[in-house]
Amino acid sequence: MTALRVLICDDSDSFREGLRALLSTSAEVDVVGEAADGTAAVEAALELQPDVVLMDLTMPGTGGVEATRRVLASSPHIAVLVLTMAEDDASVFAALQAGARGYLLKGARKAEILRAVQAVTDGEAILGPAVATRLAALVAGRPRPESAFPELSAREREILVLLTEHLTNPEIAARLGLSEKTVRNHLSNVFTKLRVATRAEAIAVARRAGL
Repeated sequence: MTALRVLICDDSDSFREGLRALLSTSAEVDVVGEAADGTAAVEAALELQPDVVLMDLTMPGTGGVEATRRVLASSPHIAVLVLTMAEDDASVFAALQAGARGYLLKGARKAEILRAVQAVTDGEAILGPAVATRLAALVAGRPRPESAFPELSAREREILVLLTEHLTNPEIAARLGLSEKTVRNHLSNVFTKLRVATRAEAIAVARRAGL
């Protein structure tokens, strides 16, 4: 079986490095290039003609949405899979309207990312659980789970989600491309804002809220 050729586009050096290391564990994936901004992403995609582009949305210069649009305008056969921290409705819809075949948050598990890479090349539309929940709630007119924690920042909420998956601080740091000290600081803020003292209590509060 020929390995799927993947291009990684993200402005974080550490995140690109971690993602490359993750993908390299699969014999079915071959990382053929990287790009640190939207313009470089478009140029690399057109030059390398990968099967899949893993695209962050918040990059300097040309953003991920516009980069997706430009890549697909010239190479519609390339599958763009968004992998980003942006989980707001506007970002999700903009990326899908630009032609992205999938949308995952950076907290996605290794197996989820690898499956999504394969699935989008097979023509499937892939949405991570958190994104799918947002869209379902939006369509149904229900309040989204995160509305229960308006005091949390987007990063703090993201870390809380990973906490509910029982990831350790080093695992969270590796997943998000952060230092362990930064993760500890965010967790301390989460505990303070949720008025809990332990990880178990934070997880219980998050799950009761449907996060």
